[in-house]
Amino acid sequence: MGPTSEASRGLGCIPGVAEEPDPPFGELLRACSSSAVHLEMRDSYDVGDPWFQAWCAGDHEEFQRRLAPRPWLDLIAEVTGRGVEVRRVRVVSEPVSDYIRFEHATTASNVAAGEQVRWLPRHLATGLLLPANDFWVFDGRQAQFNYFSGRGEFLETRLSPDPVIAARCARAFEAAWERSVPHQEYDLAPA
Repeated sequence: MGPTSEASRGLGCIPGVAEEPDPPFGELLRACSSSAVHLEMRDSYDVGDPWFQAWCAGDHEEFQRRLAPRPWLDLIAEVTGRGVEVRRVRVVSEPVSDYIRFEHATTASNVAAGEQVRWLPRHLATGLLLPANDFWVFDGRQAQFNYFSGRGEFLETRLSPDPVIAARCARAFEAAWERSVPHQEYDLAPA
């Protein structure tokens, strides 16, 4: 028999990760001395997000209002301003989903804050060994996994204390980074 429904929801014991709650994300990122890398592999996240809903409805005023004053941008500017390299790869199916179009529309502000963002069409990821979950790797030593429901709602994060897991994730990220397209060069496929 397979995992219990509780474990399959990410609420039980998860192999390779700590059971205690993670420190706040800002603390983890601010503790970095050289790098933080992030791999995203979903085609949609919280589709009920009011910002995404405003974008879908064509409410350009609300979209722009929510675009700039984001605490995320301040955190990225703070961390990259002291020399920490922050990179993100988004693995996406093509043609892209509406949610990916929304993310693409918001990414220039991330780049302006100092985050390097690339896009990897899923078909170009063939042959790469990528973990099943989105993750961060901090300074190449510590991995944090992000767990989502099937519909894209955030469930939880878990840190892995295992340096072997962090090293594997770092290698997976670098392989994806090498194949990915810088944000400024990535043209969305037609809908």
